[in-house]
Amino acid sequence: MNVKPTIEKASEDGFALTFDDVRLRTGYSQIMPGDVNLESMFSRNVGLKVPIVSAAMDTVTEYKLAIEIAKLGGMGVIHRNLSPDAQALHVSKVKHNLNGLIEKPICVYENEKVSAVMARVEEKGYSFRSFPVLSREGKLVGLVTGNDFEFCDNNSLEIRSIMSTAPIFGKEGMSIDDAYGIMKEQKKKVIPLVDKGGSVVGMYIFSDLKRIRTRSAENYNIDTHGQLRVAAAVGTGDEEIERAGRLIDKKVDVIVIDTAHGDSKSVLYTLKEIKNRYNVDVVVGNVSIGESAKRLVDVGADGIKVGQGPGSICTTRIVAGIGRPQVSAVYDCMKAIFGSGVPICADGGITSSGDIPIVIGAGAHSVMMGGMLAGTEESPGEIQFYEGRQWKSYRGMGSLGAMQESRSSRQRYLQSDAEKNRLVPEGIEGLVPYRGKLNDVLFQYIGGLRKGMGYVGAGTIEELREKAQFDRITQSGFIESHPHGVKITKESPNYQGRGI
Repeated sequence: MNVKPTIEKASEDGFALTFDDVRLRTGYSQIMPGDVNLESMFSRNVGLKVPIVSAAMDTVTEYKLAIEIAKLGGMGVIHRNLSPDAQALHVSKVKHNLNGLIEKPICVYENEKVSAVMARVEEKGYSFRSFPVLSREGKLVGLVTGNDFEFCDNNSLEIRSIMSTAPIFGKEGMSIDDAYGIMKEQKKKVIPLVDKGGSVVGMYIFSDLKRIRTRSAENYNIDTHGQLRVAAAVGTGDEEIERAGRLIDKKVDVIVIDTAHGDSKSVLYTLKEIKNRYNVDVVVGNVSIGESAKRLVDVGADGIKVGQGPGSICTTRIVAGIGRPQVSAVYDCMKAIFGSGVPICADGGITSSGDIPIVIGAGAHSVMMGGMLAGTEESPGEIQFYEGRQWKSYRGMGSLGAMQESRSSRQRYLQSDAEKNRLVPEGIEGLVPYRGKLNDVLFQYIGGLRKGMGYVGAGTIEELREKAQFDRITQSGFIESHPHGVKITKESPNYQGRGI
């Protein structure tokens, strides 16, 4: 571990530092920004192609944004203000968006009506129309595809009347390479896999295999089966442990125990129970003290989420007087669990791309963003027009509106049983500028991280964590860091500050 003297000295003097208090020092570099490797870890066993995770907030991460951020190399955390069934459906939509191997394909029966199957497709929100067809004994008897439904003029027919009765199929255990070769040779887009008894045990889709084989999905954050990675948030207690079970059934990659105070009895209980019952990585938060991080790791946490009060919509530090400036919080937690193999995710407080290399340099492995992603096209909510500009809603999970609407939000802020007119909010509701497509937004954030790594001379995220050193800056240094002495007349895509 490379000690950060600037942060250490501030701590010795009784100060804690945040983003605007420090700047990274440059060093000798042979690293070009375009050549850096941005791969990192979100949890002990689940990686990232880029170290950016979207926050579990109801104005930030549902399935659309989770799909897109995974395709860009990061990962989304589906919020828990949804019912358990709805949240599980969002996870399922992400996992089924891109499939190398579909382990448990959704099948239909040969004697079902076309109308019944189409109604189920609509109800479940399936983005696909290809299904293995089974006899009532559970054996593969055919395949029905989107074309079959498209050319069917009578929805009262049974599936057996429109299905292909001689589909090609593979044996259980068939590799992606073998399946791809057969599909190209036979010009078929779907291959069900069957076991020795004729039961369906998997399925390959050609479009997904092509993306994987032709490396167009090289930068996607995918699991070992070629499916997009996704995480989901849960609270504490037995009901939330059951929620975790439903999410795990849908192949969620990481469970995130998402609370305002991660170092608490209910969190430790929930962590122990999930780890005892299920084989899944669990990231736990939020904390801001090294002792808290160490306690969670000792109980079995696979990742630690650090941040209490730094978010732009969070009022915890004002309402409760609680919280720790983020750079010092991350560094303290990193020191406490160094060598454990458990990654740290810095949650909140980032206002510009330059904050990302700063907090990674302080010890984080990834960053979690809320407001920086809330205004994108893929985030939940409609675009609003206000004062001549386009905006999208953004609110804290501890805001009055969020807590009034959802018991999960009340639970997150330790007010599960409070009456709705007796709530104490720890967040606000507001608007953020509409920023366009997530792809364009993330390009700028990642570009800033690459630049910072190049200046430091770090070719990997681990090198940045090791090499980074800081200067503590004054208010004059902060002013000097921003454009000053000018009136900004044209906005930049990667700077939303102001002329000073």
